[in-house]
Amino acid sequence: MKIFDSIKDFSSSKKTILTLGTFDGVHIGHKKILDKLIQSTKNKEFESLVLTFFPHPRMVLQQKSEIKLLNTIPEKIKLLEEIGIENLVIHPFDESFSRLTAEEFVTTILVNQFRIHKIIIGYDHRFGRNRTANIDDLIGFGAKYGFEVEQISVQELNAISVSSTKIRKAIGEGDIELANNYLGYAYFITGKVVQGKQLGRTLGFPTANLKIKEDYKLIPFNGVYIVKSMFDGNAVYGLMNIGYNPTMDETELAIEVHYLNFEADLYGQEIAVSFLHYIRAEKKFDSVLQLKEQIENDKKIAERYISNLQ
Repeated sequence: MKIFDSIKDFSSSKKTILTLGTFDGVHIGHKKILDKLIQSTKNKEFESLVLTFFPHPRMVLQQKSEIKLLNTIPEKIKLLEEIGIENLVIHPFDESFSRLTAEEFVTTILVNQFRIHKIIIGYDHRFGRNRTANIDDLIGFGAKYGFEVEQISVQELNAISVSSTKIRKAIGEGDIELANNYLGYAYFITGKVVQGKQLGRTLGFPTANLKIKEDYKLIPFNGVYIVKSMFDGNAVYGLMNIGYNPTMDETELAIEVHYLNFEADLYGQEIAVSFLHYIRAEKKFDSVLQLKEQIENDKKIAERYISNLQ
């Protein structure tokens, strides 16, 4: 997959078939559109192109927006590449870009820069300054400037009935399995393993402590989860705790994973952790011994869950 950091950087010897959007989560609704895009370029006469934006438009246009995103940019790139997209443009979204009129966007970007043959888009897509143009306007521009518009119907998208907002809500409430159903894959976070306070090791449950550099990444609801990582092509399961270690009176959020039946020096490595099942909320215990007993119980729950997967 070719990746371009802005619209002006894009070039291709072929005309393009394009779709655009934020694609946060690259969920099953997005995949409905992306699959159509890939099918449309099977004969290699045209190239597939996804136009997306960063920052998320709400971060720029809504001053008080505290939106957290399902994917970091590297995660989104990975997901789109796995689907088979040929070209990805990640354009910096700013107020100047948001002020383009619908026709300016069509002529300068779609027609002149991307040499568009066809655009595939949802029935409810709106674009241009103040999002005033709709699918009917786009069809009109297509007739005027010589490109096709393929519309994803309300019936097709309603059959899936999923949105990034619904997924964020589920993850924020700890309903990780609902979120995973909507995504079509297990929600994951990516972070660097850093030195922690060794609390897990003193309890007999050594943990890898993750530092996530992207502050816009959505972290699941505090609590204990069954998780999975891939190391050298092998699935390794574990328990992840997200929270403040209230039994130890900690004040800094910790994201730590204890892998089951796995030992390796992970310090300094970038690892991805996928969430499979929510076990329980974070809790303050009366003693370290009670905490240790609870972790033993969490481990038994995880082992039963994992055995049912295999």
